[in-house]
Amino acid sequence: QVQLVESGGGSVQSGGSLRLSCAASGLIYSYNTYCMAWFRQAPGKEREGVARISSGGRITYYADSVKGRFTISRDNGKNTLYLQMDSLKPNDSAVYYCATGPPYSCFTWNRDNFPYWGHGTQVTVSS
Repeated sequence: QVQLVESGGGSVQSGGSLRLSCAASGLIYSYNTYCMAWFRQAPGKEREGVARISSGGRITYYADSVKGRFTISRDNGKNTLYLQMDSLKPNDSAVYYCATGPPYSCFTWNRDNFPYWGHGTQVTVSS
């Protein structure tokens, strides 16, 4: 059974930093063959893509709203995905989800291409 477990969320003031982690287990194939991504969902809004990273970690994509502030990375030896979030703003407040899918999942932000999701971790940024 595939499990994605996020951690590292919390409450910070505007301008602060947080680092999210996502530990993966139970994947059918080797972790280093999967595209990994972070999505987020704020109350009353649709779930949106934040960042995604190719299976080998060499290619990354970011939503325009987080470019230059967030950094996605992965440790394939530890089956773990990270999201370093700096210069946080109040509108970054949301539940952040880790997701994984086959390599083609990294071509777009289409949520349907990611069959496996974590339960999310709350990030709250106060002004």
